Amino acid sequence: MQRSPLIRTCLAGSAALAAALTTAAPTQAATTPSAASASSTPSAAGAATRHDWVSTGKGMTSGVSGMVVTHRHGHGGFDALIVRDNKKPGENRLAEVAFRHGRKADVQPLDWQGGSVPVDLESLDEVPGHRGQYVAVASEGTGYRFDVDGGTAHVRDTFTLPDIGEDENIEDFALTSRHGKLAAVWADRGQDERPSTLHAARVSLGAHRTGFGAVTRDELRAPYPAENVRHASDLKITDSGTLLVSSASDPGDDGPFDSAVYTAGTVSVHRSGVTLHVAEEPDVLGTFADHKIEALACLPGSRTGALGTDDENAGGALRTARFCAH
Repeated sequence: MQRSPLIRTCLAGSAALAAALTTAAPTQAATTPSAASASSTPSAAGAATRHDWVSTGKGMTSGVSGMVVTHRHGHGGFDALIVRDNKKPGENRLAEVAFRHGRKADVQPLDWQGGSVPVDLESLDEVPGHRGQYVAVASEGTGYRFDVDGGTAHVRDTFTLPDIGEDENIEDFALTSRHGKLAAVWADRGQDERPSTLHAARVSLGAHRTGFGAVTRDELRAPYPAENVRHASDLKITDSGTLLVSSASDPGDDGPFDSAVYTAGTVSVHRSGVTLHVAEEPDVLGTFADHKIEALACLPGSRTGALGTDDENAGGALRTARFCAH
């Protein structure tokens, strides 16, 4: 359609006015989106994106339910030991994983020797002061103290956690040592209106016996997510005694999942026992959409942490994020 001279003049004037307005306010236009993004991000760790994650395998048997970093490599690379919450004979329970940015994760399943094969392993930690010795705990509260040699886990002791309630499903177990005194914190996952119950006690390690002192307890509610929430899906203790906890939304085997990492309080070890302090307002360190985090660990000497997921039918994945403190 051919425009008249009057219409062409009006259109030209409108274009000039729009250009003048754009030139007059470039700063506001550029900063508004980033300011909104910053206000919606709960912390420096930020929200994860899909490409940040590296797969540990596909399907229900490939998830990560507990993790210990065994070596740090370069900027963010690491080797780790992971447990899996598999239940059927022949399914993998324990594996070594090599994580390097930009590469596929190298997963090497390990054999299990000593007693019956565990069912539903949910947590893993290294024994402080005993490098290469680990404790894995299953959901019903059975613990396994073992070491790894030549591609095999050799179980040295089996024990049962004390003071577990009838409805508790244990997802977290972590160890800490202060002034030569060893202590443990363990927790059930909680569910929606039912908070997680934290337990803490001194621990004694004999050659073939693991013992626990008096148990102290407290309750914990995750600050995020809000629906179908497991308040504590994993837990680790920093060198300063801070409780690092992951939480997850799990509506079913196909998701959609959502997760967070937060500081839940502190634990201190003293001559007469252990003191738990749960924060009234836990601090969210990062949120991670589309994944169900069930494992976390810190890289040695770094603020970088490792995260592992059990995404049920979608398998498992690993990534790093900055949520640790020296």
